[in-house]
Amino acid sequence: MTKLERSFALKISLIMATRMLGLFMIFPIFSVYADHYTQVTPLLIGVAIGAYGLTQAFFQIPFGYLSDKYGRKPLLIIGLIIFFIGSLIAADASDIYQVVVGRALQGAGAISAVLMAFLADYVSEDERPKANAFVGVQIGMAFMLALLLGPIIGHQFGISGLFWIIAALSIVALLVVATLPNAKPKKQYTLSVNNFKKILTPDLIRLDFSVFALHLILTSAFIAIPIFLIDNNILSIQDNWQIYLPVIVLSFLGMIPMIIVATKFQKTKTIFLLSIFLLALSQILFYQTALNYATFFIILTIFFTAFNALEALLPSLIAKTASSEKRGLAMGFYASSQFLGAFAGGILGGWIYHTFGLNSVFLFTTFIALIWWLIALSMSTEQH
Repeated sequence: MTKLERSFALKISLIMATRMLGLFMIFPIFSVYADHYTQVTPLLIGVAIGAYGLTQAFFQIPFGYLSDKYGRKPLLIIGLIIFFIGSLIAADASDIYQVVVGRALQGAGAISAVLMAFLADYVSEDERPKANAFVGVQIGMAFMLALLLGPIIGHQFGISGLFWIIAALSIVALLVVATLPNAKPKKQYTLSVNNFKKILTPDLIRLDFSVFALHLILTSAFIAIPIFLIDNNILSIQDNWQIYLPVIVLSFLGMIPMIIVATKFQKTKTIFLLSIFLLALSQILFYQTALNYATFFIILTIFFTAFNALEALLPSLIAKTASSEKRGLAMGFYASSQFLGAFAGGILGGWIYHTFGLNSVFLFTTFIALIWWLIALSMSTEQH
């Protein structure tokens, strides 16, 4: 990439990562700290964790389309302001329903598709896979950082203080947006069945399902993981970073050779299938293994190695399938699938926890991963 392309990719990844950090920091602690609120049930815990996913899914396509029409930067500003308001509402919450409303508003600032389209606008086609993989890695790093910071901030400032810090992060993202260029809107088109058909190709549908399944598994798993850490006397909530930090380091080291093999040797399909298999393996191991520090550490490392690899591969794959003039719309479908998966994971994970018990959540996520693996088998070529 040129110097300008690297600078632009860094700014886009900073906005994406800062916002994702704000969304993810409640993951490692919310199911434990939720009794701070009134009217809490296991189902509502899942709804609060995943509520952002429903509004994200609903608004990604409109935001992507409007960014094609009016330009990327104005939509980024609007989205981050909405996110900021949602964070304030959640920070001031005393009951679980107000948290749900705040999380839903956080999600309504649905700028992921706009960011991905903006990146593709300013990076040459040959360099786009690298740029998208770079952003994917930053998102993975933001999630890892959220696992470290969430328990520490939550212990020091409480769940309300965590949401205030999340609000401050949205201001940081707005400052980065201010440095981006004011690009002209793309050539206009109208929403039609024909346009939707053009961006809903079999390859794109498979990728949409892939990101749906990945974030469904992630959200469901993180209803159970924080509680398992406490219930099995592995670590106290404020000391969670002691297991997450080495897991983060090892999982990124494990991901690097997988990405090199996928990109340099054009074995994307092989690595893609391997990553899904490892994801499924981690879930079934969580379901049936007696958990102590060592077993929890090993299983979590397998999980995040697979998660990081998939999070890095998927953006570059989607960039190959989206045409430039409808990129915002196509990215909107992809991002909607991602966040609909997060919402479904929260709702279904919470319901399974409430109905069948916490451990059954991992049986559910194993089933989803196996279905995904079978669908991924139909990917036609190694470069896809």
